[in-house]
Amino acid sequence: MEKTSQVLLYTEQTPNPETLKYVTNKMLHPGRAEFRDTALAEEWSPFARELMALPYVKSVYFSNNFVAVTKEPNYEWPDIMLKLKEFIKKYIEDGGTVVKEGFDAAMRQLEEEKGYGYQYDEKTGEIVRKIKEILDKYVKPAVQNDGGNIEFKSYDNGVVTVLMQGACSGCPSSTMTLKGSIETMLSRMVPEVKEVIAEAV
Repeated sequence: MEKTSQVLLYTEQTPNPETLKYVTNKMLHPGRAEFRDTALAEEWSPFARELMALPYVKSVYFSNNFVAVTKEPNYEWPDIMLKLKEFIKKYIEDGGTVVKEGFDAAMRQLEEEKGYGYQYDEKTGEIVRKIKEILDKYVKPAVQNDGGNIEFKSYDNGVVTVLMQGACSGCPSSTMTLKGSIETMLSRMVPEVKEVIAEAV
């Protein structure tokens, strides 16, 4: 990122009490990038690395113009919220790199190696296409507003496995949302779907 000026920054609550969204008027990362361990941050995101070096930051999730920060449970937001805001604002103003070039391609390759790019037969492939379409159209916009993301991982014999990211990961209400809203919607629109389960990244 080039050095920039007039960075506006405000916070937004998320359904996860451990995660807070810091929203800015600058594009941070066009897409989604989640960092839960320091090794990945060391390799791909100087910004995530510096944030995670703070004792109270557990994980970081970038998407477009916001960063969702998940804190360590032994800290309280009133004690760290402003410190984090100043830290983030200064980093952006100084033009620091958020996510390195090539991250998205590297993550896609990693997903394929882990089996997320599983190939289905024609009939199952059509079911998968419908599931992904519903997730993209109805579910993702809502969870992204809350500082999170949901990704399709696999479909097997009526069971859809998804990945919860950002504020959705570890959120107490995400299980209710998953079962109450997402599972109900998918099973209504795609009768072959019997269950939706979440997997940690």
